[in-house]
Amino acid sequence: MTTTADFWFDPACPFAWITSRWILEVEKVRDVSVTWHIMSLAYLNQDKDVSEDYRKFLSTAWRPVRVCQAVEEQYGQEKLAEVYTALGTRRHLEKKEFTREVIEDALASVGLPAALADAMDDSSYDEAIKKSHHLGMDQVGNEVGTPTIAMNGSAFFGPVISKAPKGEEAGRLWDGFQLVTAYPYVYELKRARTHELDFS
Repeated sequence: MTTTADFWFDPACPFAWITSRWILEVEKVRDVSVTWHIMSLAYLNQDKDVSEDYRKFLSTAWRPVRVCQAVEEQYGQEKLAEVYTALGTRRHLEKKEFTREVIEDALASVGLPAALADAMDDSSYDEAIKKSHHLGMDQVGNEVGTPTIAMNGSAFFGPVISKAPKGEEAGRLWDGFQLVTAYPYVYELKRARTHELDFS
């Protein structure tokens, strides 16, 4: 029986990116199908007391999310997944900022029209983004973000991992994640991060 995993991401989040690469590996070795959803770090943190550096980051964070929303509305789930990979590759592996040029390049690489980049500055997408955001975040409560995964009636922020396992190792991590999150009285697992993020 196929497990449907709902995954919420903001393309700017490095933690969501690594976890998303893991769950793509999981799809190869377990009977799991991922449905992708958009959330917004800019929306999540708009009223929070954050550092000036993070506030600067948030000032442009709506742009790639709006483009993802436009892609989903016009081209559906498959292209949303593809453009997330294209955007994430440029941001997290190639260390590029989400300029219009970079976003247009990402769109072109998955066969989508460059005109979709117009969504970057189109706030008419924001209500749909907020709806998608709340669909995920309201399941897990306060002080969370992305990655958020929901499956089998449970939703959790995480897992936050610094390196995505491959192959059967990815599958075993998924098995354990399912087991832990199925228990209704588990709320939090956490420890200090001692490894740098590894995007390989």
